[in-house]
Amino acid sequence: MLDAPELGDREYDRLYDELVAIEAEHPDWVDPASPTRRVPGAVREGLRPVPHGRPMLSLEKATTEDGVRDFDRRVRELLPAGTAPEYVVEPKIDGVSVELTYRDGRLELASTRGGGEVGEDVTENLRTIRMVPLLIDHPGELVLRGEVYIHTAALAAVNEAKRAAGEPEFANPRNAAAGSLRLLDPRQTAERPLRLAVWEVLEGTARPPTHSAALEWLDRFRIPRQRRLHRCATIDEAWARLAETAEARRDLPYEIDGAVVKVDDYGLRERLGRTARAPRWAVAYKFAAERATTRLLDIRVQVGRTGVLTPVATLEPVRLAGTVVSQASLHNEDLIREKDVRVGDRVVVEKAGDIIPQVVEALHGERAGDPPRWRMPRRCPACGAEAVRLEGEAARRCTNPACPAQRRAAILHFSSRPAMDIDHLGPAVVDQLVEKGWVREPADLYALRAQDVASLERMAERSAQNLIDAVQASRAGRPFDRLIHALGIPHVGATVARTIAGVYRDAPAMLSAAPADVAARLGEEHAIGPKIAEAVRAYLAAPDTRAVLQHLVDAGVSTVPVEAPAAAAGGPLAGRAFCVTGTLALPREQVHALLRRAGAEVHETIKKTTTDLVAGEKVGKSKLERAAKQGVRVLSEAELWALVPKE
Repeated sequence: MLDAPELGDREYDRLYDELVAIEAEHPDWVDPASPTRRVPGAVREGLRPVPHGRPMLSLEKATTEDGVRDFDRRVRELLPAGTAPEYVVEPKIDGVSVELTYRDGRLELASTRGGGEVGEDVTENLRTIRMVPLLIDHPGELVLRGEVYIHTAALAAVNEAKRAAGEPEFANPRNAAAGSLRLLDPRQTAERPLRLAVWEVLEGTARPPTHSAALEWLDRFRIPRQRRLHRCATIDEAWARLAETAEARRDLPYEIDGAVVKVDDYGLRERLGRTARAPRWAVAYKFAAERATTRLLDIRVQVGRTGVLTPVATLEPVRLAGTVVSQASLHNEDLIREKDVRVGDRVVVEKAGDIIPQVVEALHGERAGDPPRWRMPRRCPACGAEAVRLEGEAARRCTNPACPAQRRAAILHFSSRPAMDIDHLGPAVVDQLVEKGWVREPADLYALRAQDVASLERMAERSAQNLIDAVQASRAGRPFDRLIHALGIPHVGATVARTIAGVYRDAPAMLSAAPADVAARLGEEHAIGPKIAEAVRAYLAAPDTRAVLQHLVDAGVSTVPVEAPAAAAGGPLAGRAFCVTGTLALPREQVHALLRRAGAEVHETIKKTTTDLVAGEKVGKSKLERAAKQGVRVLSEAELWALVPKE
């Protein structure tokens, strides 16, 4: 990111060769931070999980000027009256986020963002990026976060080489960076023209008091960092910089998908805190979606895990927001009819949030002739069963619970990270397992044998054993809410799954309860809406779906109860039970901890025994109505801090 080498390439190579010769003659002189040690000689077994000391959170997003100004308003309301925060605006590079830890001057650890709480160890791969110093003059610990990325021109060269070798190309710079950084062989990573730009100084001895000064401070260590940052005294100035960045994005040598506005002062950041998902001191401004025009070649139908048939457009490949797009969402048959989209049309495509391509409109003026209107098939394209559309729903669904497409999607959901977290079980493997009839439901995964899996395409003995080991690792010890989420019950996501797991300790307890009683307890005691409660009741009442959970129990899949931490005995709030809702100045889990330390019970939802509801910003109307109906006291955030001072 400095782009200011002190030596030419020829002189660098001469000195490098001289160092290699010296180290060969004197092996005991070799330093681990030597440039010759950037690329180790061995391929690793896998990427080791690494917990982050502080979660790598996502950012709240804004897509309009009003959204950016709302961010400024929220910041000012949370800070003492009269505080005038200054901001920094910087481009949001489209790459893969990493965390680097230097200890006593040596690069000790580098990890990916992962799921936010836990990433993957990519230290050896990151060491291959020549612009990253392995040794710096900094005592103690220095923790940095940044983006590994690739220049657009460099990606074109990489893809040209991959075409010549008959290998699949990278779709976009982000995929190229992420795929290269996670390679098991660092020697392959070293061949990729990766770069690093640090955008956050998390910890550091003598770190300056502001973000902008801290990034400039990194120059003394020759650490590559985000250099296109602008200090702004007001939100008006910040908005002007955002508009300039959006205009300049085409002139940058790398892809950006937006720009970030950050509070500059670290002290103010600490006061602002964070929510469970994002810091309150930053917002990501997403640029308006790019659009492109291409031809619609076909409309095919995908079948999801709940049986929903979704039309997908097959397009003439077109470059859009840094990606070559060849398919896009059409959502449902009503949208196709409303927009009058027909095969053969010239269509306008955009990326929703620069992520999901979708067809915006058909250019009827360029239509040739009168092609037939497209109609949703009345039978499932995967299994041939009848596909029905229930009254009041936009979707058409396959009626066959044994549909292979539904099975495939259900297994992928079951094994996903938020659910049972089974590594090595990708779409290609699941396709083969379902096609061969070896896996019809999740419980069948636990009966797989390594020798059978090794017979699948592109599988070997080691990779087969890795898959079996990952499956068996999920057999015991996962929290019960993860299993509930993995079942794929309609409308039941991670949050509702945690609530259900707070009612029933494990799967046998849930199976032993009458389905109607389960629904009643969720609705009456935990304020779960009737639609979700009915979905849970229907899942447990239907023989086919109930059997899925029973078979998992029979296969020896066991979970650990999701226990809420106990309240401290004898605290000032002993005997009271709080439910916290809305957005507060501190993360939800931190508020819960403060309440428990003061002796209060904490409820995820309003129960019969709840005494107080703490209502922050953006509180749902139903929560307030339920509190009023049950006689629960409603406290503002200020009233909460009067009871439990912030630490």
